[in-house]
Amino acid sequence: MAETDLPGPSEEKTEVEEKSYRDRTSAFCEIRKRELGLSQPTDFSRRVGGSEALVKRMTGYGKLHGHKGCVNTVCFNSNGNILVSGSDDKDIAFWDWAMKTKTLSYNSGHSENVFQARIMPFSDDRTVISSAADGQVRVGKIKEDCEVSTKQIGSHHGRVHKIAIEPGSSHVFYSCGEDGLVQHFDLRSPSPTKLFICSSLSGNRRLPLNGIVIDPRNPNFFSIGGVDGYARLYDLRKHHLTDPSVDQPVELFCPNHLIKSNGIHVTGLSYSKTSELLVSYNDELIYLFTKDMGMEPDLQSVPQDDSEKNQKTKQPQVYVGHRNAQTVKGPSFFGLKDEYVVSGSDCGHVFIWKKKGGELICMMHGDKHIVNCTEPHPYFPFLASSGFDKSIKLWTPTAIRSTPLPKNAEKVMEANKAGREARAQRTPDIIMHVLRLQRRQAFAYIERRPAAHGSDGEDEEREAILVDISNDGDGEGEDPRGCSIT
Repeated sequence: MAETDLPGPSEEKTEVEEKSYRDRTSAFCEIRKRELGLSQPTDFSRRVGGSEALVKRMTGYGKLHGHKGCVNTVCFNSNGNILVSGSDDKDIAFWDWAMKTKTLSYNSGHSENVFQARIMPFSDDRTVISSAADGQVRVGKIKEDCEVSTKQIGSHHGRVHKIAIEPGSSHVFYSCGEDGLVQHFDLRSPSPTKLFICSSLSGNRRLPLNGIVIDPRNPNFFSIGGVDGYARLYDLRKHHLTDPSVDQPVELFCPNHLIKSNGIHVTGLSYSKTSELLVSYNDELIYLFTKDMGMEPDLQSVPQDDSEKNQKTKQPQVYVGHRNAQTVKGPSFFGLKDEYVVSGSDCGHVFIWKKKGGELICMMHGDKHIVNCTEPHPYFPFLASSGFDKSIKLWTPTAIRSTPLPKNAEKVMEANKAGREARAQRTPDIIMHVLRLQRRQAFAYIERRPAAHGSDGEDEEREAILVDISNDGDGEGEDPRGCSIT
């Protein structure tokens, strides 16, 4: 090609602008077709659910008020028309989120902060499972007259941050807790099955767990994460034949630079529709692993960070800008085909990145203190978030034009980075000492907690535990340590 035939900078810019224009017009043409009834809902969601033009127009749709404490969990039902939430006030609420109204609220039966509440699929939205800081796993049954009966169906010796429903099942789900125990529940059975107790790679202690997720493509596989740097992959079929005390992960996932690191732990995980594993670390970053990035579970076979083999290993995609120091945050995929990654942050923002490449495209202010939860709608580019505020925030792509990143985005992200680096400079011995104190307090709390059955209902005042050794907050506003905790 002759030199005069090469496109100049202005021509390249024009091509980019034209592509952006085509993306916008395509997305909004599809919306217009849907409004006129010229396309089916499934076709519409498939074509525009992951449109970057729409995602960049995300803006606040409204707030849901009704809880009396921090909102620790928000989750859509399988149809996406109902949002369920749980809070430090121990209540579970149902919302018609589109109309911004609360349709039902009931006492969960938990004696401490509700950490997760989920509606079981194929239950006519009448069966709710929940877990909490009191170590209980409970089920609520909603009757025709909207009366709700709840009962405890399992327990852990320590807090239970997450439960995971088997894809496509109306009866089966799993729980994991700070006691390291992983349990299998079937609502048709009178009691859960103890699968195994997760242990450290050295095998000398139980590993407190923060999260569990099930592979949507193969429910036999699930992953857990806790108080070390490794996300562990398990095959359920191997645990029906073994002793519950035997911990047998199939593979480990960990960024190379965090292998054998102290003071780092997994706070949340998420699977994409194609079995990619998203892992978020405390005061570190978020990483996306593909199946071929797994390591052998034998500690001796895990390579050192400076090994030649490690340098040639395929690296996970990384997502930067947020901070995850004070609470148990879980990342999520966003978009009908999981084109994006979303997470809350200690700076009070909701971050949305492109999954491929990790480019930050949205940064929305979602809380005065910390955004804990981000919950994508199952079919459309809608989002719910919650945190230390007592309200739930709703986000939809209804801004008049694409919303740029906030003017102070660089300043906020630099502050988040500075906080992470300051914490990383503290010695691992101090960090591990704090974590040991946390575990001791957690188990001491369990020992003095009144029994779930036969309690006289008079709960003594208890202290919430929050590991925050950063000490870099401004100290203004409400004390966040009364809310969702790590």
